[in-house]
Amino acid sequence: MKKTVTQTFDVIVAGGGAAGMMAAGTAAQNGLRTLLLEKNERPGRKLMITGKGRCNVTNNCPAQTVIDSAPTNGRFLYSAVSRFPPSRVMKFFEALGVPLKTERGGRVFPQSDRAADVVDALARFLRKNGVLTVHGTVSGLLLAENAVSGVVLEDGRKFFAPHVIVACGGVSYPGTGSTGDGYRLARQAGHTVTPLRPSLVPLIGGDGDCAQMQGLALKNIAVKVFDRVKGKVIYEDFGEMLFTHFGLSGPVILSASSHMREMSPGRYRVLIDLKPALSPERLDARLQRDFEKYQNRNFINSLHDLLPAKMIPVMVSKSGIPPETKCNSIEREQRLAFAALLKEYPVEIRSFRPIEEAIVTSGGVNVREVDPKTMASKLVRGLSFAGEVLDVDAYTGGFNLQIAFSTGRLAANSIEGETI
Repeated sequence: MKKTVTQTFDVIVAGGGAAGMMAAGTAAQNGLRTLLLEKNERPGRKLMITGKGRCNVTNNCPAQTVIDSAPTNGRFLYSAVSRFPPSRVMKFFEALGVPLKTERGGRVFPQSDRAADVVDALARFLRKNGVLTVHGTVSGLLLAENAVSGVVLEDGRKFFAPHVIVACGGVSYPGTGSTGDGYRLARQAGHTVTPLRPSLVPLIGGDGDCAQMQGLALKNIAVKVFDRVKGKVIYEDFGEMLFTHFGLSGPVILSASSHMREMSPGRYRVLIDLKPALSPERLDARLQRDFEKYQNRNFINSLHDLLPAKMIPVMVSKSGIPPETKCNSIEREQRLAFAALLKEYPVEIRSFRPIEEAIVTSGGVNVREVDPKTMASKLVRGLSFAGEVLDVDAYTGGFNLQIAFSTGRLAANSIEGETI
């Protein structure tokens, strides 16, 4: 049986992700004895895989743009993001020795393209300010008289502090340690946890066509998401996507998924414009030139100048034009219909991929029960929340990490009163 160890601090931070590391380092920087509890051997594991291993640190934009890019409870973030906006996050990391660069859409990455540099910088921030990091999983809060007094770990160890910041993340990518621990702690304290669902997640659909094109990445395409219930397009974007064995993935698809708030089979249709630089008239002229160039070829053998090889059989099948039709026999109506297909290739969406595959979790601790000016619980004295555990999520592009850093910073900077 393990010996029970007790220690006392001013602040305990549960969770060593982006929000937790920022909160712990900031609290210690403010002169508070700070303990960071992390279930993984090293903090920052999920950060290591963000941005395809490059770590999209933030978005180089005004604070208001971050707020506007959070479809769930964006206004709740006003104080946090205004006090620690993207410009200050960028200065923070550059001061820690991480040169940054801004790419398309304002996305900010380390110049090295290495997420490890961001994690190492945060680790230096913790060490420099004297944060004690302990490996362990928090199993519960120590509560008495409507106040928090510490935490207990799964192995029986207890740590005491008048302030606890819960920054355990969501339930996406559970292999990185995000297994919903923060929601359990919030419920123990009497907080409401709103329903959890995936956000920034691949989409299942395509009726087998996508599987035929598995592995095909498309660049410089445009997408629209049509909502049948609302009867209108609810999202448009331009960029890159990927066909998979189950449906669609890639940056524009992940962003699109966060706009599909009420998923049900057949409600949403993704329309892919394969030639966004060409108007319908210019595209028709292009087809006429190609069909004239290959007038004696079969239709299926005339499209290699226009489409990737993996896509040609699928497009021919969807066009309704028999593949062996000679190009000089294709009628005007058939050509125009094929041009329309190139401008709006449809994929019917059945569902999201599992929440475990989502980049972020939508849903979480009800923000009506959290003070937006401090991140402190309105129900339990000394308890605060930061990061993905809150019912706040944003579009792709560095906004979610910005929210994690801003809320972690605010939670730590708002600690005042009794310390030990």
